[in-house]
Amino acid sequence: MDTVRRATASWSGDLLSGSGTVSAYTTGLFSDLPISWASRTEEPEGRTSPEELLAAAHAACYCMAFSNGLTKAGHPPEHLHVAAEVAFEKRDDGWSVTASRLQVIGRVPGMDRADFERLAEEAKDGCPISRALKGNVELSVDATLEEPEEG
Repeated sequence: MDTVRRATASWSGDLLSGSGTVSAYTTGLFSDLPISWASRTEEPEGRTSPEELLAAAHAACYCMAFSNGLTKAGHPPEHLHVAAEVAFEKRDDGWSVTASRLQVIGRVPGMDRADFERLAEEAKDGCPISRALKGNVELSVDATLEEPEEG
């Protein structure tokens, strides 16, 4: 059986001067987050955007995929921090999400830098959100392995 999650959005007015809200329907963890065209193309001014929500989804998904890959390689991470930057650009054919750039910093005991970077790339290619975007959006990852703390 498929796992399904739901969200809802409402909009009032035209694209440029209108506004709306987005809510997590399945969990109810957030509701009525304000959205507007300006929050997508200018300053957010306290509103979110589909691109910010996509960045959050990609960062969360990647964290899980990378943690799984590291653990399967025998190096469960102590900590991973992932930032995702989603680019929204106007092109000749209209506005598009053009890139999702991931930055990961990890503390992984016993892991060398080359293996960390290789597994970071594999997680980028294998996480479900990356697979949904692949072929439509430029995907990249910049991986930094933290040095072990002196004890």
